[in-house]
Amino acid sequence: MKSLRRTLMLAGALCASLAAGAAWAADNKVVIGDIDDMSGPYADVIGPNGLEALKMAVADFGGSVLGQPIEVLSFDHQNKPDIAAQKLREWADTRGMTMLLGGSNTGVSLAMSAAAKEKKIPFIAIGAAGASLTGKDCTPYTIHYGYDTTALANGTAKTIVEEGGKSWFFLTADYAFGTQLENAASGVVKANGGTVVGDVRVPLGTSDFASYLLQAQGSGAQVLALANAGADTSNSLKAAAEFGLTKTMRPAALLVFLTDVHAVGLDIAQGLVLTTAWYWNMNDETRAFANRFFEKTKKMPTFSQAAYYSAANAYLNAVKAVGSTDSDKVMEQLHKTKVNDMFVKDAPIRADGLLEHDMYIVQVKTPAESKGDWDFYKILKTMKGDEAFGKLADSTCPLVKN
Repeated sequence: MKSLRRTLMLAGALCASLAAGAAWAADNKVVIGDIDDMSGPYADVIGPNGLEALKMAVADFGGSVLGQPIEVLSFDHQNKPDIAAQKLREWADTRGMTMLLGGSNTGVSLAMSAAAKEKKIPFIAIGAAGASLTGKDCTPYTIHYGYDTTALANGTAKTIVEEGGKSWFFLTADYAFGTQLENAASGVVKANGGTVVGDVRVPLGTSDFASYLLQAQGSGAQVLALANAGADTSNSLKAAAEFGLTKTMRPAALLVFLTDVHAVGLDIAQGLVLTTAWYWNMNDETRAFANRFFEKTKKMPTFSQAAYYSAANAYLNAVKAVGSTDSDKVMEQLHKTKVNDMFVKDAPIRADGLLEHDMYIVQVKTPAESKGDWDFYKILKTMKGDEAFGKLADSTCPLVKN
């Protein structure tokens, strides 16, 4: 009887030990979620190829951290905030997600940011541009990684006004991103002596831009400002060229990705001035990453796809450094460690959650200047972080004010 009792006690202790070990393993397994537009107007910005960049980062890290394999989840948010937030909560509750990478669409990212705060999961927003993510809508768990509407305006809008484009008409995506981008650019235009003569809101994924372009033409403005992105940018640029508007108005595409230029071609895109966070052909380090990416996708990476790789590495390094996936410890580590890789150099993550780094004002080459497919940009100017994004002291994030 004593022998049986002792056996049962030992078995119970072993089970308890195994359970504790399993709990520790579950608590420390890294599960990275990727919620993005995989099939809609922003699919080329990050999309399926951004998922490849994430997988590259995991593979380069060795595929595991804290003694366990790294798991990657992916989902198409269909540009619907409620669907994205619901999937985030589901993964947090049932899949043990420890970090989320967010793709394009500011409205979706604002919803995910709120849900990530609720679940206390680090959320690194990359594809979304809305500056409010690290402004009035900031949270302790959100990092805005790559660019925002403030930097785009301080780069592209300011440059075009200084070059003589004084009167502006905005063709604006009709949701949070477009509104924030137009507001930021309008502020820069007016602050530098320009005027805004009108604007028009355009639904996401519009296929026919004719009526909107006619309004722009009738405004008499010098500058046709495109406050949109992805397929909407390339389609509106093509339509403007077909209507002959680019002969009488200067197009100012406030957010342009490498894939947009590839889609419209240099004949239409040549001469465009734009702001970017990164370019594949800047140096040997960027080219090395880009060539590896090209081998997998047959496309050169957008700056947001490069940022996906960088952000995943930054997160994994933070987990390794603190020896845990505890969200608060990981966020503290991320905030005190500068990011230094092929994407950015010596870039801090500020108290408001913004990754502050250099931005580049570039001009699209002419067909004669280009040395081959994907050789699209020449760099005109480098903007330092506080010039591009504004100073931390001026942030509207409540975390900074407190």
